[in-house]
Amino acid sequence: MVSEQRRTAARRGSERFLQLHGQPSMSDDLTALAALAGDRQRDTYGGGELIDELEGRLVELFGTEAAVFLPSGTMAQQIALRIWAEDGKNDTVALHGLSHLEIHELGAVWEMHRLRPRFLTREPRQPTVDDLAAVTEPLGSVTLELPLRDADFLLPTWDELAAFAAAAKERGTRLHIDGARIWESVAYLGHPLAEVAALADSTYVSFYKILRGISGSALVGPADFVAQARRWQRRHGGTLVTQYPALLGALRGLEVHLPRVPAYVEHARALAARLAEVPGVRVNPSPPHTNGFVVYVDRAADDLDEATVSYAEERKTSTFSWSAAAVPGWSRAELHVGEATMAWKPDDVAGVLTEIIDRAATHASRPR
Repeated sequence: MVSEQRRTAARRGSERFLQLHGQPSMSDDLTALAALAGDRQRDTYGGGELIDELEGRLVELFGTEAAVFLPSGTMAQQIALRIWAEDGKNDTVALHGLSHLEIHELGAVWEMHRLRPRFLTREPRQPTVDDLAAVTEPLGSVTLELPLRDADFLLPTWDELAAFAAAAKERGTRLHIDGARIWESVAYLGHPLAEVAALADSTYVSFYKILRGISGSALVGPADFVAQARRWQRRHGGTLVTQYPALLGALRGLEVHLPRVPAYVEHARALAARLAEVPGVRVNPSPPHTNGFVVYVDRAADDLDEATVSYAEERKTSTFSWSAAAVPGWSRAELHVGEATMAWKPDDVAGVLTEIIDRAATHASRPR
């Protein structure tokens, strides 16, 4: 088994990267942000011209009445669901059992705000209108993660999303969208950000994934919702003395990377189609719904991990990160397409994956 220290050293020693935007140095990022800063004044305790500029840009993009910048997505989603619970005097939240709220946040919204979850499904698919109807008790809110990362970046179709939103509205339930990756979802949905957000009562967005910001998130929605969110932001300790680098990074992401997202999604589809041709490999979704998809290989994760790390050490090239898949003997690796990935031709990625699989087979044949 490869140690975490060895895996980290191989990644840090790499000069070429397959995933997302690679591994630029923080000093390079800060230099770029300093150039962007110009004469923009520093924000202070959640206020200032820079925050107004970013929030105004979000209002334009999403067509909502207001927006609020927050330091983290976990904070943003807790705030949104708490507001809707108080607004409807109902502390019950319907969500997918594989959502980020449930899987990756240590139950924060349940522990800190005492809201109560009701799971629409735990299957690796998007929730449906029938799933929502099956929850017969009154609901304060329901949330959809677009895309559902832990179900291999799956999205609903536009018609499915619109029908789900209509069903929530009909029963008087607030719909909140977990849109950490909403930027890369609009190509598959076939509708712009403003039309997606119009289906929901509130939407959360992230700046540090595909947009390559340093950190930060935002909530967009009605003016009274955002006003309440600002109060909860202060209660959460989210009005930091300054968030200047994060704000600049978010603005740069909107200006530089957001226009590139459609190209990332198209490249993901080309890569997935080619990788699916490699023997012993499956991809999901096929074709990808966003810039992210999952590569499945008929090899044990430990063998693939050893092969990938040794490849990185020898070739100074960082590629995949493997874990065990649900099917015994198979492994999975997420592939996120960003600016670094755009330099890779599909045939080149297929060649690297083939070599890693061959190395894994050799490693598996050695006496243990």
